[in-house]
Amino acid sequence: MEPFLLLIGVALLVVAAVFFVRMYNDFVQRRLRTDGTWAQIDVQLKRRHDLVPNLVAAVKGYMGFEQAVLTRVTETRANAVAAGARGPAEAATAEGALTGALRSLFAVVENYPGLKASENVGALQGQLATTENQIGAARDGYNAAVRDYNTAIATFPAVLMAGTMGFTSRQFFETELEARETPSVQLR
Repeated sequence: MEPFLLLIGVALLVVAAVFFVRMYNDFVQRRLRTDGTWAQIDVQLKRRHDLVPNLVAAVKGYMGFEQAVLTRVTETRANAVAAGARGPAEAATAEGALTGALRSLFAVVENYPGLKASENVGALQGQLATTENQIGAARDGYNAAVRDYNTAIATFPAVLMAGTMGFTSRQFFETELEARETPSVQLR
């Protein structure tokens, strides 16, 4: 009878080991999926950050006395670039401020007929609108991946092991409702 009990004990250890290996691998896959979807947001944010200086340069000649608006856009862009390295929560706050600054810029653009008619400004505004839409889509994918990952490490029995294996919850990329709207202006 002892060999039978030993066999059952070994079988239970193998089942437990397989269970924990599968759990660990699931956590790793979910974390990698989350990191991959964050990279998609990061690419779109960098594209947005690259468009802003071009837009500022395009409107600068027309808006010489609106320097405060241009300075605010430039400063919030710099803050947004720096915030990206500090995680989704800070990036979202900084990107919301940049969206607000761009709205101010586009509101001022409305007062300049020559600027509104500029093909260059129109093209940049179109690229920015497209990028904003891509950021929104990437944000949705990232937040879904974070939700799935956070749920996986917080449910029983995984919650008992996730922390000891180094898996911690991730932050969502949430922007204020106002900042989620695409900055727009009618340029023609």
